[in-house]
Amino acid sequence: MRRAVYFLCVCLCAAPAYLPAQDFKVFDRDVQVHGFVTQGFTYTNQNNWLTMQTSGGSGAMTDMGLNMSMPVSDKFRIGAQVYDRNLGQLGQWHPSLDWAYASYKFKPWFAIRGGKVKTTLGLYNDTQDLEFLHTFVLLPQSVYPTDLRDATIAHTGGDVYGDIQLKNHLGTLSYTAYAGHRSDSLYSGYPFLARKFGIDLSSMGGAQYGADLRWATPLKGLLIGASRLNQHIDFKGSMVNPADPTGPLLPFASFSKPEWTNQFYGEYAVGRLRLDSEYRSYFRDYVIRNLASGNVADVRGWYLSGAYRIVKRLEVGSYYSRYAITSVWSGPMAQVFPSQTDTSLPANHIYDKVITGRVDMTRFWSAKVEGHLMNGYGNSTYPNGFYPQVNPNGFKANTNALVLKTGFNF
Repeated sequence: MRRAVYFLCVCLCAAPAYLPAQDFKVFDRDVQVHGFVTQGFTYTNQNNWLTMQTSGGSGAMTDMGLNMSMPVSDKFRIGAQVYDRNLGQLGQWHPSLDWAYASYKFKPWFAIRGGKVKTTLGLYNDTQDLEFLHTFVLLPQSVYPTDLRDATIAHTGGDVYGDIQLKNHLGTLSYTAYAGHRSDSLYSGYPFLARKFGIDLSSMGGAQYGADLRWATPLKGLLIGASRLNQHIDFKGSMVNPADPTGPLLPFASFSKPEWTNQFYGEYAVGRLRLDSEYRSYFRDYVIRNLASGNVADVRGWYLSGAYRIVKRLEVGSYYSRYAITSVWSGPMAQVFPSQTDTSLPANHIYDKVITGRVDMTRFWSAKVEGHLMNGYGNSTYPNGFYPQVNPNGFKANTNALVLKTGFNF
C-alpha cells in the first residue's frame, strides 16, 4: 500500500498543471494535434493480473498516443494516431499505427470512411484509447478486456455511416456498416496465452464485417443500440511437438469457422448522473489443421455501471461486471484439455465489483483510484486477464485489486 501511495504522489507532483492543445495550418486548413500519456500502478492480494506481477505491486502500466487530423474541405477529413503501451508482458513498447482514415460526408445521413478505421462496437470500443473520457481506470473487463484491445480497436477497410432524423420527434438513428481486415499485434493477450501451450504465433488476422445501429430516443439522455461483428481469423506460427517436446518445432496453423460477437447496450445520462449497461456474446469455433483438433469457446459478459459527478473536479463511479466462458475441445486435443462447461466454477468465470474515484486536477490532468473485488479467474483457452505464466503456483478463487492511474492529455 505504501508503495502505491508513493507512486501516485510522485506522478502528481511531477505533472504539469496545463497541457494546451497544439494546432497549425496547412494550406489555410487547421491541423489539430492531440495526445495523451497515462501511468498506472496495480496491486493485488492474490493472483497476478493482466500479465503483471501485481501481487508485489507493479507499475508496468503505461500507454500513450499522438494523433493529428485536419479538414481538407467542409466534407472531407483525414486523421491518424500512433499508439504505444507497456502492460506487463503486453505491448512491450512496440508502437503501432492505431488508426488512419479519410472520411467524406455526402449528407448527414450518408458518409464513407476508409483506411485503418476504428471499429464501432458497443458503447466504448472506439474510444478505448481515450482514457481521459472515462470515469474508470479499466472499462468493464467482461465486455472490454484491455489485454485484447488491439484485436477489436480497428480494421483496415471501409465504413458507411450516417445519422437519420426520425419524424414526429422520435429521435435519431445512427448507423455504421463496415468490412475489412483485422490484424492483431503479436504482443497482445492471444499470443501471450498461446506460448503457455508451446505455440509461437507469427501472424493473426483475417476478414471481418459488421454493423452497429443506435437510437437516441425522444427521452433526453437515453441511448440504446446493438452491434454485430463477424470474423474469419487465421493463426500461423510454430509449435512444440507434443510427441517430442525437445525435437524440432512443427508448423502451426488454425482458422476460425463461425466467429461472431453480438453486443446490446443502453446509456442514460441526466444531469450529473450517467448509467450504462451492455451485454456481449462471443462465439468462436476454430480448427487446428495439423493437430486435427478443434475448440468451441462461448463467452458471455455483461455489466451495469453508474457514475456521478459530485462537484466540477470530482467524480465517483461503480460497476458490476460478470464474465463466463465454456470451452469444448474435439479431436486428439480433447485428451489434453477437458471440456469446461460449468460456469459456476472459479475457473470458468470472473465476477468483478468495482468502485472508482476520479479527480480532475485541470482540464488536461486527472488522477483515479479504483478498487476491484473479483471472484473467479476464468482460466481457459481465451485471454481474460489471468494467465498461468505469471501464476505458476496456480490460482486462488478470489482476488482484490487496487489500481491507481494518472493521465495527461492535450
